[in-house]
Amino acid sequence: MPVEVIMPKVDMDMAAGKLAVWHVAEGEVVKKGAALFDIETDKAAMEVEAPATGRLHHILAVPGVTVPVGAPIAFIYAEGEAVGPAPATAAGQPAEAALAAAAPPGAEVAVAASAAVATPETEVEGLRATPAARRLAREAALALEVLSGTGPKGRIQRSDVEAEIARRRQPPLPAGSGPAPGTVEARPLSRVEPVAPVDWEPQPGGLHVTTRKGTGTPLLLVHGFAADSFGWRPLEEALPRDLPLIRIDLPSHGRSPLRQIGGFADLARALVQAFDRLGDGPVHLLGHSLGGALALALADIRPRRIRSLSLIAPAGLGPEIDGAALNGIARASCTESLTPWLKRLTARPAGISDDFARAAMLGRIDPGLRAAQQDMARALFPDGVQAFDLTAAVERVAMPALMVWGRDDHILPWRQALAAPGEVALHLLKGVGHVPHLEDPETVAGLIARHLAA
Repeated sequence: MPVEVIMPKVDMDMAAGKLAVWHVAEGEVVKKGAALFDIETDKAAMEVEAPATGRLHHILAVPGVTVPVGAPIAFIYAEGEAVGPAPATAAGQPAEAALAAAAPPGAEVAVAASAAVATPETEVEGLRATPAARRLAREAALALEVLSGTGPKGRIQRSDVEAEIARRRQPPLPAGSGPAPGTVEARPLSRVEPVAPVDWEPQPGGLHVTTRKGTGTPLLLVHGFAADSFGWRPLEEALPRDLPLIRIDLPSHGRSPLRQIGGFADLARALVQAFDRLGDGPVHLLGHSLGGALALALADIRPRRIRSLSLIAPAGLGPEIDGAALNGIARASCTESLTPWLKRLTARPAGISDDFARAAMLGRIDPGLRAAQQDMARALFPDGVQAFDLTAAVERVAMPALMVWGRDDHILPWRQALAAPGEVALHLLKGVGHVPHLEDPETVAGLIARHLAA
């Protein structure tokens, strides 16, 4: 007998799901565990696997319609099994009738003949894309076929769609124009040299790493909490173009996998494991905020491989922190709720542009990512304090070290920099907040470039 394919229940509150796209056409062979169709709920978009191996027949629901949980939507026949009319369901009803009868009041349910199943405009033959990527593309009226996927086998990822949306939203700047000093703008990604993956495949749970080619010792960049490696772009544009870069996305950030951590030691261990896979050569090291604390820990653990250390408003040098802002950013589910907390990052609220806030929210669409970062915030900053102390590590710094801090930092008080020994070069920037590399990238890039050259 054929295997019934039903609309699955993927969360406790789910009563129905919208069928987004079929990955297998009527009559095609599908293997058990392979992607069969995508669904969307109020909370998530996800890929559903085939429950059996065989040929797909009797597709009852077309993309774009809402189907109640448990309703049949197709059948999978074993190879060679005779295919007749759609079989009756467990309740004894024809499949079409069972689908319609299961619909809750007001639900939009479509029953289609298998030969008339529609293909969504964003579905192109042979095109591979994640459910989140397809959903974002539909919302932005963006054709997926114009994108190049960076995932396995060229699969289009959420980040690929986000990058294209951000690029299109940014108007070209007239010659000689630019944002007001201290204003953080969404930068067009195309203005930065293409990045290429490093020559290793991360193991399960490994961190995502990208590089920019150049000459000399590379600069390894570690971003802060609720950011990702794309946040370095303004600074990258201001740094010497021949400086090789290595960017690491922390767990539950950017393109790295979601991971539950018990505390700072778990996060540092993940960074060290990723660092050890990069090779034996020395690097310059730069970290911001939480990434600064992790860079400091890495320099303490692997001092022989760190040629110089640069820290931007590093965490771990005192208990005070604006925990409300960090938690607000982590849980924000729309641009309107995210923007007020982002404005805490800069010296002035006007320092965060609307375009920047919208671009930042695009990188935070995934509810799983937001939930993982909320868990991380509770582990690292319980009760709104820093639960880890790197003051002993900063006193042991064995390589040339630079520290940059904004005097108007609302997240971490700049006076925590005084925990560093006198050998650490300290630069306090007036009129700058918690993200100097975004508020004044030219000044920060100049300081770092001179530090590396020395």
